Amino acid sequence: MSTPHTRIWVGVDAGKGHHWAVAVDAAGETLFSSKVINDEAQILTLIETARERADEVRWAVDISGRASTLLLALLIAHGQQVVYVPGRTVNRMSGAYRGEAKTDAKDARVIADQARMRRDFAPLETPPELVSTLQLRTNHRADLIADRVRLINRLRDMLVGICPALERAFDYSAAKGPVVMLTEYQTSAALRRTGVKRLTTWLERRKVRGSADVAARAVEAAQSQQTALPGEKRAAKLVCDLAHQLLALDERIKDNDREIRETFRTDDRAEIIDSMPGMGPILGAEFVAIVSDLSGYRDAARLASHAGLAPVARDSGRRTGNFHQTKRYNRRLCYIFCMSAQTAMMRRGPSRDYYLKKRSEGLLHTQALLSLARRRVDVLWAMLRDKRLFTPVPPVTQAA
Repeated sequence: MSTPHTRIWVGVDAGKGHHWAVAVDAAGETLFSSKVINDEAQILTLIETARERADEVRWAVDISGRASTLLLALLIAHGQQVVYVPGRTVNRMSGAYRGEAKTDAKDARVIADQARMRRDFAPLETPPELVSTLQLRTNHRADLIADRVRLINRLRDMLVGICPALERAFDYSAAKGPVVMLTEYQTSAALRRTGVKRLTTWLERRKVRGSADVAARAVEAAQSQQTALPGEKRAAKLVCDLAHQLLALDERIKDNDREIRETFRTDDRAEIIDSMPGMGPILGAEFVAIVSDLSGYRDAARLASHAGLAPVARDSGRRTGNFHQTKRYNRRLCYIFCMSAQTAMMRRGPSRDYYLKKRSEGLLHTQALLSLARRRVDVLWAMLRDKRLFTPVPPVTQAA
């Protein structure tokens, strides 16, 4: 019969098919090490086993994504304390332990030991349903955008093998009309036979904006090449197929964006976030999906640090005053603030005034933009804290 402990730490090396759990006591001695299938029954058995070993159990995981969703949901539902140990920390600290082997058991041991020795790891909680929905929608949107980029690159590569002038004539990533045209006309010979007038009429029936300009530029590009290239017929069929896929994908992206906006509007903070110049519903939804209710941030400086907008010192000996951007930050959160700052500084208002002020001080465009993004973190934090909409001029406080 094992002696119960006051407190133990259980580190879980999470995976899609199975997890590996290792428990350590206050002295760092291993109590048990076991493989756990990613299944509700086995995870519940692991929880009961850990509870039998100690009065208090503290859990630590190295993945907070979809692979550990069931594990985290069951742990939190049973009132267990869970912290997140970054994979970077596990990788760096593994070298400090005996042996050079890389196994799930060793990683779980490192996770448990780090949770035992450190108290600064972020606790994990089950996000609200709205936040979970926005996380799924925004992540799916990123996948769709990546698929769209790949489709456009493949489309342009195929067009180069048919008619290079036609490939250069349009920006297929920004205009829908040329893509619609490629669903029917892909070769220079077909475009020359059709002519500008017939092609314009064909595009107008499909409600293409600027159909006359699209037709004129396409026929002009086709007339510059009289030679049929090898494999042109097969390439034309592939271009037709890619064009149909691209149009269908654009519709999927449009539907997904509409659902993101509708879900975002149901959040109590949506009106506040949307009132800030440059922060539309898509960026606002991504912001909520990442930061949730801001309970994980002590102040605006912590939020700026998570976004990579708070420089860190790199001093040593007589070298002082050296700062650089941190390497461990949320790239997407940084993108949100920088993109919103880029949009806001292009229009008249306090954001543009601040940007021009920094440029006049000698900062480069990138430096001034990052400075503006950092300032906007403080502004957005204050807006959410005080639950007020954005106002260009700070509110006047009445004297008592």
